[in-house]
Amino acid sequence: MPNLEELKLITKALQDAGYKVVLTQGVFDLIHEGHGKYLERARAQGDVLIVGVDTDEYTRKRKGDNRPVVPESERLRMLTFLRSVDIVTLRTLQASEQDVDYLHKALHPDVFVMSTTTNDFPLEKQRETEQHVGRVEIFEPQAETSSTARIRGLMIDGVSGLEAEINEVIQRYYREMGVKS
Repeated sequence: MPNLEELKLITKALQDAGYKVVLTQGVFDLIHEGHGKYLERARAQGDVLIVGVDTDEYTRKRKGDNRPVVPESERLRMLTFLRSVDIVTLRTLQASEQDVDYLHKALHPDVFVMSTTTNDFPLEKQRETEQHVGRVEIFEPQAETSSTARIRGLMIDGVSGLEAEINEVIQRYYREMGVKS
C-alpha cells in the first residue's frame, strides 16, 4: 500500500500515460453486496480505481466508539480481493482533521465518486471539490442494506437474546428461592 507521496506520483504517472483515475473513499465496514456494486460502478467511471479507507481511529470519530466492527488491516485486505479495486490507501484522522478533503486535493483524480449516504458532503462542499477533480459522481446506495443497518440489527438481536437470558436467570432465581413471580 503506497503512502500519500508515493500515491501522488503513481496517480500522476497513470494520468500522464493516459489512464483515467477514479477515487472513492469510506469505511467499508462489514463489506456487503452494496459495497461491491458501488465499487464496480465507480471503477466503470475510469481505468484505475483508488479506494481511500478510513482508519479505525477516524471511523470511531465519525461513526462512534463501536465502529468499525472490522479492523482497518482486514478491511484493506478485503478490498484488494475485489476485481474492481486497483489501489487502496488509508485516510487518517490526523490528516483529515487538518483537511477532510486532503486525499482528493492531493491526488487530483479525474473522477471523484461519493455516495448520497455520505452525511458530510453538502452541495457547497461538492462545488469546492470540483475545483480539485475532473468531475464528481454521486451514486445512490447500491443495495437495500448498509453496514450501519446490519450492525444495528445485530445489536438489537444481541440485546433481545440477552434480555431473554436475564429473564430466565431471574425466573430460576425466584423458583430456587420459592418466590412466585
